[in-house]
Amino acid sequence: MTSHLIPPAFIPRWPALFAALLLSLALPAHAEEILHLGYLGQSLKRDAAQPFLDPPPEDEGVAGARLGIADDNTTGRFTNQEFRLDEALVPAGGDVAEALRKLTGSGSRFIVADLPADALLAVAALPEAKGVTFFNAGAPDDELRALKCRANILHTLPSRAMLADALVQYLLAKQWRNIFLVVGPSEADRAYAAAIRHSIEKFHAKLAADKNWSWAPGAKRSDTGHYAVAAEVARFTQGVSYDVLVVADEEDEFGDYLSYATFDPRPVAGTQGLVASAWARAHQQWGAPQVQNRFLGEAKRWMTSRDYAAWLAVRAVGEAATRVQLLDPTAILAYMRGDKFELAGYKGVPLSFRPWDGQMRQAILLAHPRALVSVSPQPGFLHQFSELDTLGTDRPESKCRFE
Repeated sequence: MTSHLIPPAFIPRWPALFAALLLSLALPAHAEEILHLGYLGQSLKRDAAQPFLDPPPEDEGVAGARLGIADDNTTGRFTNQEFRLDEALVPAGGDVAEALRKLTGSGSRFIVADLPADALLAVAALPEAKGVTFFNAGAPDDELRALKCRANILHTLPSRAMLADALVQYLLAKQWRNIFLVVGPSEADRAYAAAIRHSIEKFHAKLAADKNWSWAPGAKRSDTGHYAVAAEVARFTQGVSYDVLVVADEEDEFGDYLSYATFDPRPVAGTQGLVASAWARAHQQWGAPQVQNRFLGEAKRWMTSRDYAAWLAVRAVGEAATRVQLLDPTAILAYMRGDKFELAGYKGVPLSFRPWDGQMRQAILLAHPRALVSVSPQPGFLHQFSELDTLGTDRPESKCRFE
């Protein structure tokens, strides 16, 4: 029987999935190709400040990767491509290197890594990592995109610098130029605070005060516990002239207690209050309910930023494979790193990877738990190539030198 091909001139006028379907009917049938992707995660003890309100999800991160595989295979049915996710979830103190060997042994050359920075660098340097591309979906550390950058690591989770820039841009757009920075005791808190200070200098805001938070209420659950917290926050913020209180509390130990308790009536932002993040459950624009509802149906909970970063990584591989019409890891990686790659991420702008440090450029959401407030980059923050590059480290500032 003679196959009747559709004239190519007509295909661009139709949606991509229908075009792929019609082409697949016209071409001779052949066996599906299979591409294995790996997910490498480590279960670290994470205590929520109020676990009865926000229990830490046990499947955070990997649930996003699972949805990404399902989405890849939705398109793959039309392109005769199949994607499989091999999961390696290591307990705290477990052997991450051995888990990597199992993934590479099963053929995974793209691995979504939800690991702390040190563990990610360690596995990326192993002999078994040769020819493997890691997607950092769990570590926001700026050093991973700077002096400690690696050629075999791409980043789908935003850096702290990107989050800080997104927040400070919005504060300036609101004319809240005078910032009171409150810093928690952990190393992560200090790293976030450093990113905020850099953004304040970068965008010419003003650091009105910079103070360390060290007070720990003894009995927040007692009948008068809230009075003690409110009194301490009022005392701590008294005597400073500022527009907005920015808190650095990545461990979620005290930041939620600052809102409505400051001596002067001022908004709270940072890691609590108005939060800059890769994803927010209140996000409903640009088709976001599609992915929100799919995730909610599969995971039975709301998507987090780590879930979204893992989903982006898996979808980036699937999108590149569709475009090159191959499941060859070398061809997929070359396309992903090229200037033609674009990924729809439900943020109103196409997402792509920066060639100088491997960071995925993306819009950042600013939200509180019940509403999306804004999206950065803010109007008026211009860039000669992409406004998304006003968030985080731009090429001229980058200290990344790939080996």
